[in-house]
Amino acid sequence: QVQLVESGGGLVQAGGSLRLSCAASGSIFSIDAMGWYRQAPGKQRDLVASITSGENPNYADSVKGRFTISRDNAKNTVYLQMNSLKPEDTAVYYCNAKYRRKWSGPAFGSWGQGTQVTVSS
Repeated sequence: QVQLVESGGGLVQAGGSLRLSCAASGSIFSIDAMGWYRQAPGKQRDLVASITSGENPNYADSVKGRFTISRDNAKNTVYLQMNSLKPEDTAVYYCNAKYRRKWSGPAFGSWGQGTQVTVSS
């Protein structure tokens, strides 16, 4: 079993910054990709940003230029630096990892418990 533990959420004023962290632990041989999703009340869970094992990032259009995703492969940790936050960024942010338990084994997915980000106007 793989666990993802998120931290760094909170309340911030519009224009402010937050940094989210997500550390993966457990039976992991390798992590193919890690990412952040968010879900606002009454809405579906959407991709915010993802990053491959080769550190190639991908961003939702709504956060391009404001958010930066990075990862530390040695620590199995992914970060999301969020700058110029807007009230519409308010949501629960979830970490996701696609990992393998052995060489050339199947890929599995795991989710974190979520961390609340609230941006006040």
